[in-house]
Amino acid sequence: METKVAVHLAEGFEEIEAVSIIDVLRRAAIETVVVSVTGKPEVTGSHDITITADQLFEEVDYNTIEMIVLPGGLPGANNLKKHTGLNNRILDFHKNGKPLGAICAAPLVLGHLGILKNQKATCFPGFEDQLTGAEVTGAEVETSGKIITGKGAGVAIKFALKIVESLKGKELADTLAKKMIFKP
Repeated sequence: METKVAVHLAEGFEEIEAVSIIDVLRRAAIETVVVSVTGKPEVTGSHDITITADQLFEEVDYNTIEMIVLPGGLPGANNLKKHTGLNNRILDFHKNGKPLGAICAAPLVLGHLGILKNQKATCFPGFEDQLTGAEVTGAEVETSGKIITGKGAGVAIKFALKIVESLKGKELADTLAKKMIFKP
């Protein structure tokens, strides 16, 4: 199966995180589907930038998705947390050992679902208490098993490159970093 990642957008998402993740994954030739959980294709971020999603949540065939990724931002992360269908998909992915990624405030979604217990994780400062049961490291990017978390917008490219590394290998991630003049 071709590697396919679903990046989920809710009203109030963090634009830098979403676009950086989508861009870096597509540069890595990873099929990346931008998914709206709002019921409409257009989703507006926390800084009034509107992005048109590729698909609505209800249209996605999750059997073809390798990884679920959640950008942060407020109220975006809380809106993701409120989406029952997405929460059920995340729980299913976790149960089946499929990778998950969340950055900034979005790790609170994983914490709320109880899947960060006994995992190392990081998040935007001030959200640590919502990562239920996690060992919060404060690192810029943290990988624990099949879960990748990131601290915020300033490390969005580093977070995205870690996803590339986990799905396609360190060599490709390093090549992309060099092409983008990114120094880890």
